[in-house]
Amino acid sequence: MLKFLFLFLMASGIPVAIAMAGSSLIYILVSGDLPGFAVVHRMIGGIDSFPLLAVPFFILAGNLMNNAGITNRIYNFALALVGWLKGGLGHVNVVGSVVFAGMSGTAIADAAGLGTIEIKAMKDHGYSSEFAVGVTAASATLGPIIPPSLPFVIYAMMANVSVGALFLAGLLPGVLMAVLMMVTVAYFAHKNGWGGDIKFSGSRFGKALIETGVVAGWPLALYAIVQAGAQPQLTVLVGLALLFIADRVFRFQAVLPIMTPVLLIGGMTTGIFTPTEGAIAACAWAMLLGLAWYRTLSWKMFVKVCLDTVETTATVMFIVAAASIFGWMLTATGVTTAIAEWVLGFTKDAWLFLLLANLLMLFVGCFLEPTAAITILVPILLPIALKLGVDPVHFGLVMVLNLMIGLLHPPMGMVLFVLARVAKLSVERTTMAILPWLVPLLGSLVVLTYLPQVSLWLPRTLGL
Repeated sequence: MLKFLFLFLMASGIPVAIAMAGSSLIYILVSGDLPGFAVVHRMIGGIDSFPLLAVPFFILAGNLMNNAGITNRIYNFALALVGWLKGGLGHVNVVGSVVFAGMSGTAIADAAGLGTIEIKAMKDHGYSSEFAVGVTAASATLGPIIPPSLPFVIYAMMANVSVGALFLAGLLPGVLMAVLMMVTVAYFAHKNGWGGDIKFSGSRFGKALIETGVVAGWPLALYAIVQAGAQPQLTVLVGLALLFIADRVFRFQAVLPIMTPVLLIGGMTTGIFTPTEGAIAACAWAMLLGLAWYRTLSWKMFVKVCLDTVETTATVMFIVAAASIFGWMLTATGVTTAIAEWVLGFTKDAWLFLLLANLLMLFVGCFLEPTAAITILVPILLPIALKLGVDPVHFGLVMVLNLMIGLLHPPMGMVLFVLARVAKLSVERTTMAILPWLVPLLGSLVVLTYLPQVSLWLPRTLGL
């Protein structure tokens, strides 16, 4: 009865969170097994979680970076690094999204923030609107895969797995996806005879390489110093001071913004802070850059960003709260057990289950927002995955990637609608523009689904 109530409310056009909470309340009232206030208690208990404290701070950090002019710096850095290649701005689009993914944590923020700059620049350089929209949509999916990631935090809370392990699990898959997207850009450039969009400049390219080397070498140097016996906290503080001095002297374009994921992952793996505390550190870093260092963020804008963050956080938390009571009711009424028995009676092969799960998650991702989809699917699919020996961290990565691909499709794909508005294209033309880019995305999905070592190697190596 519960699942039919939920489907009926969803079909009536009621928002998914209200449909989940409402169907649970109606079922409890009709059955009479529990008092109605059990719904409220369970919903409050569902969001009374320490890892969920990271949600508002990651949202705030992404909003601060997006409103502090950081996107222009990232774009100029990517332009200097790969803009001279054939199909240059297509490669810039992908590289820029890789960098921005380390700050925003959501696909929509990437599409709306960096995507606005990229699509305009590509159209100004003669690229078709369809190609600009397609590559922007594909690269936006990197936002939740490369840490930090809001969907990973929600999944970790629902699946009771380590947020840090999920963050590390997303690094190599993110690189793989970016490489496949750049290969696709190169294919279109070769097919259409495109050249570079800027002239190759040794000094500009060299400076971009130096910035990349600084970002890569900084944590390695600190690690070597700490291993030699230095105090970790003091070493990090001195290293940050030297980094700011170097940024002022050499006028780097994007070293400090790119350091966001480095500081976050480094702090978690070395035990300086937990993933939740890392979200607070990311906010502090974003505030330092926007308000004090670059001075591109006014206090008036800061207040607006905070209010936007409160609104977004309230929406996410309400979905999680509603999903907690709905998932609990699904378990209590035996729905999840029945589904598990049916699937296990149908197949006991992990590869076939993953294939069916992928098809289901791709379908659900076209209709539901990722947070809602995660909170509904985890109680149903994860127990089956565990019984078949699928690692929960690996399964979480596969689930999030499926749902990100779903964001590119009608009828509910938010990235699709954002890019249609930015590019001033119809939804139909935007959908057709995205279709060729499903090839690298689905290719990545197949590799990551059936080669779990790609996602699990890094967290296992670092003991998470």
